[in-house]
Amino acid sequence: MRLKKVKGALEIVSNSDYVIKEPKKYRGKYKSLFGNNNPVHIEIGSGKGDFIINMAKAYPSINFIGIEKYDSVLCKIVNKLELENIKNLKLICMDAIEIDEVFNKEIDTLYLNFSDPWPKKRHAKRRLTSEIFLKKYDLIFENKNNIIMKTDNQALFEYSVMSLNNYGYKISYISLDLHSTNEFNIETEYERKFSSKGFRIYKIEVYK
Repeated sequence: MRLKKVKGALEIVSNSDYVIKEPKKYRGKYKSLFGNNNPVHIEIGSGKGDFIINMAKAYPSINFIGIEKYDSVLCKIVNKLELENIKNLKLICMDAIEIDEVFNKEIDTLYLNFSDPWPKKRHAKRRLTSEIFLKKYDLIFENKNNIIMKTDNQALFEYSVMSLNNYGYKISYISLDLHSTNEFNIETEYERKFSSKGFRIYKIEVYK
């Protein structure tokens, strides 16, 4: 599906105090950017921002960074934050393939929510749980690697479970139908929409 351009998106993103303009400049120094020593959690693919915004509100002692590739998407989060004053939240407009060029041994937890499944076999390397990305993640975690993933795509979920396992990750939590459990869960917009249509939501938490 073609991404719809949003008029004025670049200007909206550029003028927001929530958006980190030169992310590579802070590589290895993100805690100092927040002005504290709290753990840093990142989400790759923040969509319209409901998850990352509500996580930041729910956990004020954690620093959150939402990552989006396109300013046309990121500006929707910025617009939601117009009347907010959330000190522990920042945003970055970047391609996830550059993740190790932006962060260095400073991330506590990584969230992958409803990532592009890249269903064609020839595109498997583009999946955010492929070995290519898992190698990059090794370079960004401060101590233990923690990845939390949610998806409605069964094929991507099965692929990810195998990929993570083969790479040495251990499972701390797994659900094949998250919304049928009593697990505390902050939803994304996509999750809310598709679960209401009867789609099953898969979740896995892993570490190494």
